[in-house]
Amino acid sequence: MTAPFLTGFAVLLAINSLIFLFAGHKTFHRRVFITLITALFTYLATQAVEDGSAIIWLFAYPPIIFYISEARVGIYACLGGWLAVLVLFSPIGDALFASPYNATFRLVMIIVLAFVMVTCYILDQSRRRSKLGLIKLAKEFEYAAKHDALTGLANRREGLEQLDNEYQRYLRSGRGFSVLLMDIDLFKSVNDTHGHQAGDEMIVLVARTLASQCRKVDTIARWGGEEFLILLPETSLADAYASAERIRQAVSSQTITVDGKVIRATISIGVATIQGSESIDRLLQRSDEALYQAKSEGRNRTCQASVAA
Repeated sequence: MTAPFLTGFAVLLAINSLIFLFAGHKTFHRRVFITLITALFTYLATQAVEDGSAIIWLFAYPPIIFYISEARVGIYACLGGWLAVLVLFSPIGDALFASPYNATFRLVMIIVLAFVMVTCYILDQSRRRSKLGLIKLAKEFEYAAKHDALTGLANRREGLEQLDNEYQRYLRSGRGFSVLLMDIDLFKSVNDTHGHQAGDEMIVLVARTLASQCRKVDTIARWGGEEFLILLPETSLADAYASAERIRQAVSSQTITVDGKVIRATISIGVATIQGSESIDRLLQRSDEALYQAKSEGRNRTCQASVAA
């Protein structure tokens, strides 16, 4: 009886592994595996394999179940297994299976198995908490790597990555995009006169205003210092200019108060739209030239970039 059962178990386990390998049904694979393992340990316990010593393999059941299943499933499976052992060691078990276990062994087995199950549960909870902590920490590191600490906006690296993604999409689909490159006017004067804390307050104020004026599909990045870049997917030059003007006016209505003095925030913006086969570097260069023009013409204004050569 033992050889055919173990052979059948091995075949079913192999089939289950093949299903997981080629079909990828993780949940189905896990449920079948738990069922097979439970059947195996039940057989070892009830059939008194190897003169009854095979029942010791039940101690391997709790760590396996808790490792491959949810905590709730592990609790139910272990509780069910422990109750099954109680039945096996009861007069009912003796009548059904003629168990060769003496009273001392039965008592020790029941107590130690319960201890192992509880210990496995505690260790499993600790493992799951550690895993969740590592996942949370990884997400925090990922967020920190992509976002500016002061404003919460995308940093330059993330902005460049999103810009490259949009550029690749443009090459595939031909759907254009625009960029707004902007700079806080007279920011150095604010910093030098009122200190870095006032400068930081000004940067945060502008960042919040930009976020309130942009669409969800737009990417707002702190480009460096007091400079910001906004990526506008599928936006024409005319629409980008209109968006830039709306943003500029919104920022110019904002103020900060430092030592009783009200300071109005203004920005200058350079607008550029991707053209033909120009590169990202050339697009950014044109937007920077437009920003410089806006600064030269008196600040607090928006200028369009020249046509790409």
